[in-house]
Amino acid sequence: MIPKKYGPMLFSLILSGLMSLLVSGIATFRAVGLSSELFDLWTSAWLTAWLVAFPVVMLVAPFTQKLVRSLLAEC
Repeated sequence: MIPKKYGPMLFSLILSGLMSLLVSGIATFRAVGLSSELFDLWTSAWLTAWLVAFPVVMLVAPFTQKLVRSLLAEC
């Protein structure tokens, strides 16, 4: 098992991977349609997007968490 201290990094890795997979897939499909090259283009676009998305999520997550806390009402 992975130590608990790596939880935020693992969360960022998985979230950025899934979101970049989804968004790059939609964008690639819209650009080329059901082409025979769709899978290869999508894979290439996804890997590029993930390389950008992961560090961005790591940098932006603390700010986003603070923003969310400030927007929530105390009950």
